[in-house]
Amino acid sequence: MNRHCTNILNLCFVIICLNPAWTQSRVLLPAAPESGGFSSTRLARLDSGMNNWVKNKWTNGAVALVARKGKIVFNKSYGYNDPDTKAPLDKNGIFRIASQTKAVTTVAAMILWEEGKFSLDDPVSKFIPSFANQQVMDKFNPEDTTYTAIPAKRSINIRDLLTHTSGLGYPGIGTPDENALYAKSRITGGLGIRDQKLSEVMNLLGTLPLFFQPGEKWKYGLNTDVLGYLVELWSGMPLEEFFTKRIFQPLGMKDTYFNLPPEKGKRLVNFFQQDKSGAITKPESTFGGALDMNYPLHKTDYFSGGGGLSSTVYDYAVLLQMLLNGGEYKGVRLLARNTVRLMTMNQIGDLGLGTADSRDSKFGFGFSIVTDSGSRLTPSQAGTYAWGGAFSTTYWVDPKENMLVLLYQQMWGPHIVDTQKMFRTLVYQAIND
Repeated sequence: MNRHCTNILNLCFVIICLNPAWTQSRVLLPAAPESGGFSSTRLARLDSGMNNWVKNKWTNGAVALVARKGKIVFNKSYGYNDPDTKAPLDKNGIFRIASQTKAVTTVAAMILWEEGKFSLDDPVSKFIPSFANQQVMDKFNPEDTTYTAIPAKRSINIRDLLTHTSGLGYPGIGTPDENALYAKSRITGGLGIRDQKLSEVMNLLGTLPLFFQPGEKWKYGLNTDVLGYLVELWSGMPLEEFFTKRIFQPLGMKDTYFNLPPEKGKRLVNFFQQDKSGAITKPESTFGGALDMNYPLHKTDYFSGGGGLSSTVYDYAVLLQMLLNGGEYKGVRLLARNTVRLMTMNQIGDLGLGTADSRDSKFGFGFSIVTDSGSRLTPSQAGTYAWGGAFSTTYWVDPKENMLVLLYQQMWGPHIVDTQKMFRTLVYQAIND
């Protein structure tokens, strides 16, 4: 081979190595902090901070995982799974991840979208007829739960479900009107359900009024539960089966379940509540006794696409790394990179998230998105996407930093928001490249 050909081959090799689209995607492996661009000295501040949360009784315990450039630079547990017996919290413990289920359901839906099962602008009524000719609530009488309604200006479409702009509410955590109307019809958040069928509830939901005109607001609602039911209709299999066969098994997620196997039951992390006096208790139920906190151990066939899963920090990190890789992990492609781009960009235009400044936070398909304006409020770069779960689990992915981060707790208390804010700062201050 002459020198000219050798130089061309060398140039091609360099181009391939520098182009991430032509290289093997990042696979999560433990590594020294410095190999991921972190300072070990500065990460010690994170270690100290999380220990202090436990010492100060801000939390019973927490597990954190930080990965950058495909390298797990930090994965530790702190505190106790039982403060009374001092049983330690295991970093491989299985947590109730609640609304972190939504990202999995979104991935499932987008897999089927790529297969041509639906269009993003298809009306929901095309697949669930009860959603045809919907009404929007006008006036509500809390005394007898009667209401008046006006016709919806247009049908809810699949895009509305993915972006929470449909007009659906959320039982238990919504407005008093939402809570009352849904309670009357036995519409729930979907956890711990053993005496209802998902098909029956979702069909009933379609007959109830919306709380605003489709597409005119962003409001957190039962959208992803409807989407989960649609995944069942499009795929012809229960959501649990679809998740297992099309997402968990291909990615090697071995600890994520709707129904936690009995042999893994001991790994289910205890849930705690803390009052203003600082007392930490372990309740058997929450939401006024409506939800048995051992629900992952009680077999169900009601698969809530909005909140039913339990998982570990590592398993969920694999899902996030797949997205960060552009839809591929360990040689398995679940989504095209342009599908991931759609999921993780602003899909709600000029709308804002609830009461937040509409300039600072947007929503994609299943994720909140930090904007250029919003990045002034946080060390996270613009384009960071995130969400969390009701039982105090949270995560974010910062594509510009090539980083994913998870913080899992199982506790309600006055300091949870404080710990999450401090955690973010302590992670970013440790980046050293």
